[in-house]
Amino acid sequence: MYPRDSSVEDGVLSIGGCDARELAREFGTPAYVVAEADLRSQARTFTEALGRLHQGPGEVVFASKAFPCTAVLRVFAEEGLGCDVASGGELHLALRAGFDPARLYLHGNAKSDAELEMALEAGVGTVVIDNEQDADRLSGGGPRLLIRVVPGVDADTHEHILTGQAGSKFGMAPDAARALAERIEVAGLHMHIGSQLRSLDPYRRAVAALAQVGDFEVYDLGGGLAVPYVAGDDVVAPEDWVDGMVAAAHAELGDDVSLVLEPGRALVANAGVTLYTVESVKPGLAGETTVAVDGGMSDNLRPMLYGAAYSAAIVSRMDDAGGMCTVVGKHCESGDVLVRDVTLPDPRPGDVLVTPVTGAYGYAMANNYNGVPRPPVIFCSGGDARVVVRRETYEDLHGRDV
Repeated sequence: MYPRDSSVEDGVLSIGGCDARELAREFGTPAYVVAEADLRSQARTFTEALGRLHQGPGEVVFASKAFPCTAVLRVFAEEGLGCDVASGGELHLALRAGFDPARLYLHGNAKSDAELEMALEAGVGTVVIDNEQDADRLSGGGPRLLIRVVPGVDADTHEHILTGQAGSKFGMAPDAARALAERIEVAGLHMHIGSQLRSLDPYRRAVAALAQVGDFEVYDLGGGLAVPYVAGDDVVAPEDWVDGMVAAAHAELGDDVSLVLEPGRALVANAGVTLYTVESVKPGLAGETTVAVDGGMSDNLRPMLYGAAYSAAIVSRMDDAGGMCTVVGKHCESGDVLVRDVTLPDPRPGDVLVTPVTGAYGYAMANNYNGVPRPPVIFCSGGDARVVVRRETYEDLHGRDV
């Protein structure tokens, strides 16, 4: 669950060669800490697998909503990935990070006129049409157009991150997509059936549904590959996922089409951890120990939104056995629980606590609930640590006041 570029020596956690205790002392907590080498190695894993398994044109595109941070985007631009943006803000960040506009994909089910104008002026290479209104506004020429299709496929994931089923707010039904493709010039089709998927079967069924819409040059098969958050989670290795996606495409669509894959979470989640300081420890009514830290739902909203499970550890006693604990945040909500049923060795105020697998959606969903400033992002590599996003200040909280 921890970054590949991490280690434990004498019970102490290091990320990218940096002692986690020293990171907490130097940069404060909470803090998002990222092993830069993991970002690069994951990008190469996906691109190399696609190049090896698919002889036709292909592209790996980072779904930027997972970690819309300029420094992260810059790494993926340097590694030769494309980028999926779903708003004017994400488009602005991708351009600032150095992406070639021709490698950008503009998504979204409610694109504004201003966002479309911004994309056209920037020279965005591909726009994914979600509805008839998109088509009417873009049929005059310009970027390559793909139609987002709802394949009508359910998958085993939380309902809030399921997107390919009947009734989804995204995309068009196959019959409507077919009719639109007969009316305007489109290069291909796009689908995305959901996130945190551990089986290839829903993808195979969705690709088969795309094949019924018609023959096209480009097929964007989306992403959604699951990552392990807690011990025992079943996952599909990136190489196996790419193999399964390519095999389904070759079987249903042909082996010479242009394939686009859009990993988001799987590129960044395990590269990141979050460091906290333990503020208080007290016995709970059910016999567990309640450990309160200096962050919570302002820096990791996923447990509250989806019931997402996480693990935790004390960075200076990684190898020690412990008792059952619940890790809670500092916010004025009973639901502000970060980790349930985790064993921690004698947690004490002042300890540095780590939750792994926070490289996806923690930073993206960070907020200022209870007036808590958002954490910094720290890149670690080769024993060196650098701030790529500074910690917010109290002054930032009222910086937009007029």
